[in-house]
Amino acid sequence: MKRFLTITLALAVVCGGLASCSTTKGRKKSTKGTPADSEAENPAYTPGVDVTEASIRGSEFTTTPDLATVYFDYDSYALKGESLEALKKNAEYLKTHRDLEVLVAGHCDQRGTIEYNLSLGQNRAKGVREYYIRLGVPGKALATISYGKESPSCNESTEDCWSRNRRAETRVRSRTASAAAPAGDTQ
Repeated sequence: MKRFLTITLALAVVCGGLASCSTTKGRKKSTKGTPADSEAENPAYTPGVDVTEASIRGSEFTTTPDLATVYFDYDSYALKGESLEALKKNAEYLKTHRDLEVLVAGHCDQRGTIEYNLSLGQNRAKGVREYYIRLGVPGKALATISYGKESPSCNESTEDCWSRNRRAETRVRSRTASAAAPAGDTQ
């Protein structure tokens, strides 16, 4: 009995209380490092945009000179000045070409782990998607993907090259091309 009490007491100390050792169900998630942190530095951010994304299956999305690529600071997914202006122009183009499906592809430079860069690239793509939605582009026509550091625009180990790799590209395809996806593709 004394041994049982010692083990129970040790668990209580380690867990910070017996209730803390329970499952995470019902526990509040930490918001540190989430998009809410970027709200102050990025007034364009709108939390809670939850619209079903377009399917990325089927034919390839392509770049077009009518849609600008936006660039990010190191270790950031905040949209700023020049990028916001470019995205406004992109949104106008997309709103006048409603026959297009859109893929926002997030990219990173080659520094950092694969996992970290995939997450950062996804946050970049998601931020662009949400901004497009705020500007009136239909959310169901927008999809996101992260390539992390796996698809660089250049391979040099210089700050200039790294800055060109930290980007979000807006790619398009016609809606009829996505309808030509293989049979059995429900999305």
